[in-house]
Amino acid sequence: MRVVVAMSGGVDSSVAAYLLKQQGYEVIGLFMRSGVTEETVCAVRNPAASSASRLKQGCCSAADAADARRVADQLDIPFHALNFEEAFAPILDYFADEYLAGRTPNPCILCNNWLKFGKLWEFARQVGAERIATGHYAQLRPANGSDEPTAASGARRPALFRGRDRAKDQSYVLFGIRRELLPRLLFPVGGYTKSQIRELARQAGFRVADKPDSQEICFIPGQNYAAFIERHRGRRDTAGEIVDTAGRVVGHHDGYERFTIGQRRGLGVALGSPRFVVAIDAATKRVVIGTHEELGRRDLEADRLNWLVESLPDSFRCLAQIRYLHRAAPAQATLIDKDRLRVEFDEPQYGVAPGQAVVLYDGDQVLGGGWIR
Repeated sequence: MRVVVAMSGGVDSSVAAYLLKQQGYEVIGLFMRSGVTEETVCAVRNPAASSASRLKQGCCSAADAADARRVADQLDIPFHALNFEEAFAPILDYFADEYLAGRTPNPCILCNNWLKFGKLWEFARQVGAERIATGHYAQLRPANGSDEPTAASGARRPALFRGRDRAKDQSYVLFGIRRELLPRLLFPVGGYTKSQIRELARQAGFRVADKPDSQEICFIPGQNYAAFIERHRGRRDTAGEIVDTAGRVVGHHDGYERFTIGQRRGLGVALGSPRFVVAIDAATKRVVIGTHEELGRRDLEADRLNWLVESLPDSFRCLAQIRYLHRAAPAQATLIDKDRLRVEFDEPQYGVAPGQAVVLYDGDQVLGGGWIR
């Protein structure tokens, strides 16, 4: 069976390709260029640099593409590096516009939805592949409590589950995948721990075996969100007041896009005890801070829902995860209508941020989720 693997030049996708070839698949590697890696990212890091010098800095994906190609050569598989700049542009717009609206975006989820699994599958069909694969730490198994075969092939109906390595689990950022695409997906590394994947890479002789994991958004080096937003959307007057939950002015800030819900450090005020960002109001340019208790939320509402299961009752128990590194918490989920959801937690949760995703689980199985309003 022919499979296209998204190869980023990192250890996970490299081992994914290696495992698939070991299992007898006909593997094709694809490196997906975002179109912002040489120019846009380096300009954020060093705005004073000329275009030519930025390209010489090698700060972005040129080295990653070379790493991916080197692994493909070692595996003796076809390799393609394609430019998806046009498809990536809406993700940049979304990221900047969400922050300017006072919300906290999650571009990795949209990149998966729009680019990695959308464009990847389009390319796979063009080359006659039946499956696509990535290096995500997630697993596909029959749904909890179900052994119903699919009508088309007799195979077990696939469902998305957490990866074996809980510290690296990426199922949260995959909730937006179209359900009908699940039978076409492969996550070869999902059943391994990170240390096992690195050891497999060493055994295969890959130079990327000890390559560090990326710890930042690919187009935001150093997590300098404000610099990117200014460059992408121009200079805006976003400075304003810092107020407490009673509305008293306790300080001023240089731009509300520099803050996220739950933030404690870098507030620029000292009130004798820890304070956290509890709300951001783009209309008034106010950043609201409060105590840890005031940060807690017992419920949330989400919209733009995506479900990875066939059906759910109007109200059901689940575990709800509100950000990538959040420990999913027991909750009651209730469908308000076909595209809106209310989640009520058993205990207050801290850092519920509009713009982030809430993903619902049945144990380790991903049911689906939506975007926090």
